[in-house]
Amino acid sequence: MSHPSPGTEALTRPALRVVDGAGRTALERMLRPRGVALVGVSGRPGNPMARPLRYLREHGFAGGIHPVNPGHRELEGLPCHPSLAEVPGPVDLVLALVPAAAAAGVVREAGAVGAAGVVVFASGFAETGPAGARLQEELAAAGREAGVRVLGPNCQGLLHAPTGMVATFTAAADRQLLPAGGVAYVGQSGAVGGSILDLSAEMGLGLTAWASTGNQADLGLVEVASALLDDPDVRVLLLYVESVGDGGSYLRLARQARDAGKHLVVLRSGRSSAGRRAAVSHTGSMLGDDTAFVLASARYGVVLVDDVDELLAVAAMLSAMPRPEGRRVAVVTTSGGAGSLAADRCSDADLDLPELRTGTQDRLRPLIPAFGALANPVDVTAQLFTRGADAFGDVCRIVADDPGVDTVAVVLTMVVGPAGAALAEDLVATSARLAKPLMVAWLAGQDQTAEGRAVFRAAGIPVFSAVGDLARAAGLVAPPRPPAAPGVTLPRVPAPDPGRIRGLIGTPDGPGLLDAMGIARPASVVVRTPQEAVDAVAGLGSTAALKLNSGALAHKSDVGGVRLDVDATGAAEAFDELLAAARAHHVDRVDGVLVQAMVPAGTELVVAATGGRDGFPPVVTVGFGGITTELYADVASGLAPVSPEEAWAMLRRLRAWPLLAGFRGAPARDVRAVVDAVVRVGHAAAAAGPRLAEFEVNPLVVGLPGEGATAVDVLVRVTGGGDPVGE
Repeated sequence: MSHPSPGTEALTRPALRVVDGAGRTALERMLRPRGVALVGVSGRPGNPMARPLRYLREHGFAGGIHPVNPGHRELEGLPCHPSLAEVPGPVDLVLALVPAAAAAGVVREAGAVGAAGVVVFASGFAETGPAGARLQEELAAAGREAGVRVLGPNCQGLLHAPTGMVATFTAAADRQLLPAGGVAYVGQSGAVGGSILDLSAEMGLGLTAWASTGNQADLGLVEVASALLDDPDVRVLLLYVESVGDGGSYLRLARQARDAGKHLVVLRSGRSSAGRRAAVSHTGSMLGDDTAFVLASARYGVVLVDDVDELLAVAAMLSAMPRPEGRRVAVVTTSGGAGSLAADRCSDADLDLPELRTGTQDRLRPLIPAFGALANPVDVTAQLFTRGADAFGDVCRIVADDPGVDTVAVVLTMVVGPAGAALAEDLVATSARLAKPLMVAWLAGQDQTAEGRAVFRAAGIPVFSAVGDLARAAGLVAPPRPPAAPGVTLPRVPAPDPGRIRGLIGTPDGPGLLDAMGIARPASVVVRTPQEAVDAVAGLGSTAALKLNSGALAHKSDVGGVRLDVDATGAAEAFDELLAAARAHHVDRVDGVLVQAMVPAGTELVVAATGGRDGFPPVVTVGFGGITTELYADVASGLAPVSPEEAWAMLRRLRAWPLLAGFRGAPARDVRAVVDAVVRVGHAAAAAGPRLAEFEVNPLVVGLPGEGATAVDVLVRVTGGGDPVGE
């Protein structure tokens, strides 16, 4: 795991742009150096610190290669220099193959010879504790003072395949590099990065560039990734992220990829439940620490994957074939049973299997035996292969021509040996002529399909060994479903005065905060004696809810701190019961009792926001509320501020949406009022700034169309601890 320098962001630090006379940035010079110096390179063949020199030579790096080690006169047939200062010719990149204590000195020497960057491989820095952290700070300071960028420490280096610049010690570089395939990788873990380099080569995916950022004393993942997105040879960028850290930098990177028309695929580890344990509100306890990260990724079209296999499969698909325009899949298979399995797994991945159009089925009918299937899945049967080696490809081309199909998924069974290899060649040729992606799952042993799989691999087409893996990958690369069109005119909601919102956040004035947001609430008053309670209820002219008023309580019902439908005759008794409940549960700082007008029955929702974490915007959440919020966990989220259209889409994602729209003869609810409330909460969260930890309206009682929505309870928690503030 990487350990960024204390006080720095996990993904990036402020950039120090070292530019040479030709206008090349430091990162460009590091990836395409005129010369590489290897300081401390080992002369022992079995030593990992001897590998970078061997790799540079074996992979054909054409620039200068300069071993530096006073203990040797020659290494790998090259003159070995006693010091970096004595290296002839230009040096853009220095590899520090030295112990941790010597790394800062190498960085200073690199600056003296005009190098752009230094790769520090050694461990023993911040990952080891306070002493190592101080050593890492010294390393970063040396880079700043010398005008040199530092990659690492505790990293495995970088490579640039087109130039043969392989500056790493991972054994994955023992493989022959494949021709660059427009895919680049940056990751915070050296070991995972080595595995990705090795596995990508095995599956036939050529990486244009590869980098391991390690502890990120200087160069962070986002800065390296941003530079690679600027490379015209890179179309797909893969990231392995352990710690997001600076959400703002991640958002800018995702936006850069989207605006450049490039694909960003991210594998993230280190997800934690710590944030959920610390949450006070109902909704806060249901949101994962990565909710904002997932929402931000979705906003900019980032593909999130769960493991290395998915990362590489998605990369291969995006680099070798067009991205699908929708989520409609046609399955072409040699087995009806396999087709049925594929249909089930596609449904699990939220993919559609539309029936092929009549014209498409008419074109298929002469090719497929009568006992096959034409609709979707298309079962060609084994008899198809008697019609010629290219018959299967003909079927796939016809299916791809159907305007109702976005992706063709081929599921093969026991087509093995030479027949399988011939079929693979036919499908590779077919895929090259299609304007739609063609995916393959092969349900047969690797030993019997090795030749055919090699054909697919050489073409950069991933072959899945399970239909579920194919379906999940297809679902990942397909665009999300557009939300259904609203059935009502959505409200236009003005943003509140941000100064007023910030002034009320963290104060005991929950009702005032709701008023500033423009969210309706019932009439209420705080009373401190039984007689005041009687007078307050009588003044409302209706029954009331009585609630303990204490900043120490997040959820009053948990301690019996709520009485409902209380009239004036029972108000004094209810007041005494509430104070007795507070004493029984040792509730501190009770400031009387809140008397609140009862709200007519309606559908209860929760609308909430959690403050922005790690530079991400706040997260706004809506779901079915009251005491059942956590029981049903039926919530949908978006990044603040949310538009009315986004709020509508959030509501449509709820499983219980039919209860709002009208279910089995029950009346619909005032959806426009809910949209209005969600947008207002989003505006307030965005205006509140970093002080807001959590804000929750629960319940928001929604009436019939035109009756509006009323906030019955509100809870606010600010950063820096302290009691929640509620009404």
